[in-house]
Amino acid sequence: MDERRSIISESLQHPRRSLGNRYRSQAKKFLKIAGLNPNNLSWAEQNARQSVLYDFTNPQNWRILVKIKVEMGDSDGIRAVLEDLITVLGRDPGYISQLDGIDLLGSSEAMLEGAMKADPLDPDDWWQLVNGDESAITEFAIRLKRLDVSDPRANILFTRRLERIRENGEEDMFLDLSRYLLSQRPNNHESWEELGRMYERRKDYDQAWLCYDQAQTHFPRSEARDRFKVRMGERVDGNQGDPWKSPGIPDRIEFLERMRGLSKHFEQESEVESKDDVIIGPFEEIELLRGDGRLAEAFFLARRMAAEGDKTASGVVAEILEEMNVD
Repeated sequence: MDERRSIISESLQHPRRSLGNRYRSQAKKFLKIAGLNPNNLSWAEQNARQSVLYDFTNPQNWRILVKIKVEMGDSDGIRAVLEDLITVLGRDPGYISQLDGIDLLGSSEAMLEGAMKADPLDPDDWWQLVNGDESAITEFAIRLKRLDVSDPRANILFTRRLERIRENGEEDMFLDLSRYLLSQRPNNHESWEELGRMYERRKDYDQAWLCYDQAQTHFPRSEARDRFKVRMGERVDGNQGDPWKSPGIPDRIEFLERMRGLSKHFEQESEVESKDDVIIGPFEEIELLRGDGRLAEAFFLARRMAAEGDKTASGVVAEILEEMNVD
């Protein structure tokens, strides 16, 4: 049941263009005949929301949704859509408060276009805007480290942007920034696998194993870590070098602590290290982090404890993994 839930969660997070196009087409049809039946506008809005749900990277889906909201005179709904777009772009939804007192019905479409023009949803359009400009890429790297990309859609959006950076030769930047994305959304197993493959190509086998281990932890069906161990065994059998051993406990702990440090949003220090001037234990800290919605940080702390051999922590890791998938 948990595995099925994980698969469903993953399918909803990743853009599905065909379904997005289908729902957008239906939304347009209902909008066109909205005058014939009052219910048609509601059907149009429902289909438009589905189009964004299934493909948030297509600007056409956002346009039709806002257009319908304007037709409905739904100012609150427009605000919600704009807040959602800002979240997907990794920006602070609090910025929408600057719109207080502004007529959203009359300006929402222009605002939507302005946001998508400055920060395109489609990764190819975004790369075309960057146009290989080194200063623009550097600015992007600095900005990404300050963004909240814990939303799964934002994480996927920036992962695809990083793919364009990698494809254009910026491998070191790709490796560095990928860790920031994964520190906020560690259950993105595909990104862990991609990172592992890059380390493996660079013959940094310890880092490759650590990434594959994360991938298989979050999605056991991937078998990334197991396949890697088989490849390493074949490498030794082929007399291509000395036998390779997986990283030891100290290396795993160091890796998980580093990821935990990156997971602290906006470089804020953890505020859960004490309670009523009494030093709290790690399990209580994990529960406080979970209660505060800081699942990534809680995960890496629990995973570190499990790596140290704490069997109770292994159970907590499983609970957090399920909580991440539900989230």
